[in-house]
Amino acid sequence: MRYRILLLLWLVTDLLLFVGAYAAAYFLRVGLLFSSNFPFDQHMTAAAIAAPLWLLVLATTRTFHLTRNQKTLRNGAYIGYAALVGVALFTLTYYFTFNQFFSRLLLVHAFVISAASIWLWHIIFEYIERIVLRVNPPVFPTLIVGVTRESKQLIQALNRNRNPLKPVAILDGYGVKEKEIAGVPVLGKLNKLEETLARFNITHLIQAGELEQSLNLLSACRQRGIHYIVLPSVLGIVERDERVESLEGLPVMIVAPKRNRWSWFFR
Repeated sequence: MRYRILLLLWLVTDLLLFVGAYAAAYFLRVGLLFSSNFPFDQHMTAAAIAAPLWLLVLATTRTFHLTRNQKTLRNGAYIGYAALVGVALFTLTYYFTFNQFFSRLLLVHAFVISAASIWLWHIIFEYIERIVLRVNPPVFPTLIVGVTRESKQLIQALNRNRNPLKPVAILDGYGVKEKEIAGVPVLGKLNKLEETLARFNITHLIQAGELEQSLNLLSACRQRGIHYIVLPSVLGIVERDERVESLEGLPVMIVAPKRNRWSWFFR
């Protein structure tokens, strides 16, 4: 419920910010007055009509995904793309509704203000959201299976960055001497899997080892409606150059030759 409320709030504030950006662009273009040649009410009506369609475009970029890092340039590019589509939607809406338009400069202002303000707001909201979702009891308690170098790094990164997926317990197939890792308790071997899933109300399971137990872990997750995540290192992929894509509708993991830094945009 906490996450749904936050997500709804996020969507509503994005809509308001989009409309507000177009209002700011209007006054930036015509000054602190209402132009008779370009009525403010018509301008805002077109912005309000375009806003839900713009939000739908933004949602298709997975910007609101739980694990998306809002600070990355890639995410900024997605928001910029959605803002550009928003300008097109606004232009078409205004033209076909009122059969007129007068300022290309206003569209430039609207694009810059909407893209910059939405990206900044997403960064701020992500910070707030991560704090709220991790308050005890966490919304997304996460079980880590397998004590490896990668799992230790992952736990530290999740806690350091206040990721919504909060590790609350660790299990290892062979047993380890450590009682805790980065403040997360190591509860024992996989014979405690069912008990741990029920005790902590686990919503996400991250497999970082025990390849031979993959089917058992996946089966347990499916029975309880738990998100199952597997690290590439479980399959021996440790270079961090892999990505998940779709091949004729089937999900596949791809390890491609090294490319330049802009290649991600064309994936």
